[in-house]
Amino acid sequence: MSANVLIVDDQPQNAVVIESVLVNRGYNVRTANDAESAMASIQARCPGLVITDFESSGMDNLQFCRSVRQTSNVPIIVISSNRDSRAEVAALDSGADDYLLKPLLNEKLLARVRATLRRCSEPTEVPELGVGAFHVDFQQRRVRVRGESVRLTPKEFDLFVFMARHPNRVLTHRALLSAVWGEASEDQSEYLRVFMGQLRKKLETDPSNPRYLTTEPWVGYRFNPNGATQ
Repeated sequence: MSANVLIVDDQPQNAVVIESVLVNRGYNVRTANDAESAMASIQARCPGLVITDFESSGMDNLQFCRSVRQTSNVPIIVISSNRDSRAEVAALDSGADDYLLKPLLNEKLLARVRATLRRCSEPTEVPELGVGAFHVDFQQRRVRVRGESVRLTPKEFDLFVFMARHPNRVLTHRALLSAVWGEASEDQSEYLRVFMGQLRKKLETDPSNPRYLTTEPWVGYRFNPNGATQ
């Protein structure tokens, strides 16, 4: 079955171009040109992916991502002409799963769409995973920490699951980026920094002194399911 994609763009001429690229590859596509209609479509139709680009209206990508994250875990790809790395970090902080710069290359867009959909829908061998103080429910895409449910975004969930499947091992930046965002993102270490910070805020008792998600300087990160010794 083809995936359902919602394109949210306040410039209809841009949405038509992206829609055409996706439809030609077999995706079911709907469009919205403002946040209100987009939110209504998300709630009514539960798309598998949202692609958003706000350039000229009063709404912006950050506001939209935050609004979506209040009610949904649908993956979000942000498209923007802002090349400032701070804008990319802000988008990821606000709930985006990926950030693509204009001008768009069609094959790159399609590759990111495939990667995002694949990671959010691929089956798992077991329905649940318990490791240390953590419990992962793959069907509900939920994580419980010390018995308390924690809501993660799709990419936060994917990152944590990859680490939880490799406990007590040093995972390099390249390995994490390739596993969660694909090989095309192996040099975008800012993704890791942002999402690891978000995971620590949600999973650690003291995010500034993490015990479970620890840094291996200049190499990567390590997941300590029972907490690292301080």
